[in-house]
Amino acid sequence: MRPDLADLIDHTLLRPDAVRPDFERLCEEAAQHSFATVCVNSAHVALCTALLEDCQVPVTATVGFPLGAASSVSKAAEAAQAVRDGAHELDMVCAIGWLRGGLQDAFQEDIRRVVAAAEGRAVKVILETCLLSDDEKRRGAAWSREAGAAFVKTSTGFSSGGATEHDVRLLRDLVGADLGVKASGGIRDAATADRMIAAGANRLGTSAGVAIVTESETMQRGY
Repeated sequence: MRPDLADLIDHTLLRPDAVRPDFERLCEEAAQHSFATVCVNSAHVALCTALLEDCQVPVTATVGFPLGAASSVSKAAEAAQAVRDGAHELDMVCAIGWLRGGLQDAFQEDIRRVVAAAEGRAVKVILETCLLSDDEKRRGAAWSREAGAAFVKTSTGFSSGGATEHDVRLLRDLVGADLGVKASGGIRDAATADRMIAAGANRLGTSAGVAIVTESETMQRGY
């Protein structure tokens, strides 16, 4: 297992019923394990930014989550507010229907508005791969790259499926070394994390980050 596994994990809490103690625990765990970021819905960015003020772990905000069906104007406004609240990265759900319908201009403008609102911060475009054919995944990755995405991401974790090795490999083959690939959805143990990294992911989104890095450390020690 990679010794820098924690550096690849966005420690995630996106449950709609989460309350302040849940976010306090999330941020404590992130600080303890030095995760790449904490990933939360945009309403909780200001809180997590304050909780993480004294450590080096930044905050990722979701945008248009989990359906991606909000207007481009509202997505851009949400992104801008998240930046004001302290977000360092943004995970936006793409306009999935526009992607499936072949509406390239509308699809890319949706992303471009969020990229502009991000003011240079990394934007990860969630394609929700479980809803797409392979051709649609390739199209979504190519269009996202052209529109200024820094990453393409497999899943919200709130649809009918999560990350697969096939999808991660397909996205990595398409974007090459130019973009990041984030695998998310269903990554709950070190073995799955390993497979996603081997397939080409350089970021993992998971709510099981502590369990994964703890298991990884135990495996490294040979216990």
